[in-house]
Amino acid sequence: MATADTAPAVPHAPPAQPRSSTPPAQRPTSAAVPEQPHSATLIGSVQRAMRLLETVAEHEYGAPAKQLARETGLALPTAYHLLRTLVHEGYLRRDKGLFFLGEAAERLGSSGAQQKRRSAVAAALAQWRDSIGVPVYYAMYRDGEIEVMCVSDTPSTPAVEEWADFRETGHAHAIGQCLLSQVDEDARRDHLDRYPVLPLTPYTVRDSQSLLRRLDRMRRMEPVTERQEYALGTVCAAIPITVGTTAATMALSLPAHQADRLLPAARQLQAEVGQHLGTLAISISI
Repeated sequence: MATADTAPAVPHAPPAQPRSSTPPAQRPTSAAVPEQPHSATLIGSVQRAMRLLETVAEHEYGAPAKQLARETGLALPTAYHLLRTLVHEGYLRRDKGLFFLGEAAERLGSSGAQQKRRSAVAAALAQWRDSIGVPVYYAMYRDGEIEVMCVSDTPSTPAVEEWADFRETGHAHAIGQCLLSQVDEDARRDHLDRYPVLPLTPYTVRDSQSLLRRLDRMRRMEPVTERQEYALGTVCAAIPITVGTTAATMALSLPAHQADRLLPAARQLQAEVGQHLGTLAISISI
């Protein structure tokens, strides 16, 4: 886009350059000193393109090039060149002489909104981490996979080290068991076909049938707990969250010597989440 806005209607001859006093033999060659682009031109081009995008965004029903040039204070040839470039790159689209935001610009907007939602979840997790004094996790079951979306911990309350892939070891940790308890039996069996039950510690569930029986016995909306099944020295609890058809969970972990705190902390987390679930309902579906 560095050349998109340099199309004046009437070409101008460049100003005369002072004659160099350096002998021809000592003048640097283009190979020795590569030509550098003029940074001011590059920045100016970006600034003008951004002004055009912002102005187009203000016109819900589109605007023609002449109007956009006038409102941005750009010369019409410059505006035409930038508009064509933005259309080519997908940031704008043209329909019957009017310019609208294109798919690329809309993707930027949706990415920004998604990041804002993630920030809302991260802020909530940090608040619960500090009020309860435990590391807090947020995870989802999406497209057949366990995805830990956000973790909030501190040096004094560190999260569990992921020494074995959380996606492949859902049978062994509270997050995975909680998520699998929320999906139907076909989805559970499909998951276990892809990620078979394997013993990670002496306390891990021994086989898929034992795990399926355990999942069937879990009561709806009750915290799911595991004690040293994923990692020795660690106990975990997860609470189920259902937003629409999305299976999700908030979870926490503690050192094994604090196991007596596990259920009270899980109940406190469940109460905190319940109070804010309405405002977080959209955000947690990130």
